[in-house]
Amino acid sequence: MLELRDIHKQWDGRPLLAGVHLRVAAGETVALLGPSGSGKSTLLKIVAGLETAEKGQVLFGGRDISGLPPERRGFALMFQDFALFPHLDVQDNVAFGLVEQGMRRALARDQARALLERFGLAGHARARVWNLSGGEQQRVALARALITRPVALLLDEPFSALDAGLRQQLREEFRHRIAEAGMCALLVTHDEAEARAMADHAWHLDGGRLAPLW
Repeated sequence: MLELRDIHKQWDGRPLLAGVHLRVAAGETVALLGPSGSGKSTLLKIVAGLETAEKGQVLFGGRDISGLPPERRGFALMFQDFALFPHLDVQDNVAFGLVEQGMRRALARDQARALLERFGLAGHARARVWNLSGGEQQRVALARALITRPVALLLDEPFSALDAGLRQQLREEFRHRIAEAGMCALLVTHDEAEARAMADHAWHLDGGRLAPLW
């Protein structure tokens, strides 16, 4: 379980997060909605370890991980722009995290190709990412996030750049993959339809505090 306890953060002299409490169980997706500038992305970065809370704790499995750097948390973070590496082909984009963890490149590529096959992308393993469609690029980004077997998946407006039909398709796919892997998933979105399609529970963040939506 991922748990946030009493998270506080100021921005430009005003309280951005004012005592945020949140729990996300394994295999569960929780959505965060709220207006622009309400602190949704900041909260996600605090969970990831990219920003530090002024007060409060981030726990996983009952252990306080607030002081751990991002690479030791075992979380995967996905942004709306996919953040794929243009100088690498598809299989090496997916294998990147395993190579960074010290796995031999040949073995990492074998695992990447196996995962690409599950995602229907086996024929694109040696392709350059700029030759893929938006939906294919998003599947590559998801495969890259999942190959390291993260314990939590943090999603920041992951589908906002895609057309409506593709968003619908990928929402279902992501929800299935998250439940299948038994991960905790935290989704930041401004789109309530997206939240309802993907999330088991949703919260509205405004004025530094969370209020339950469902």
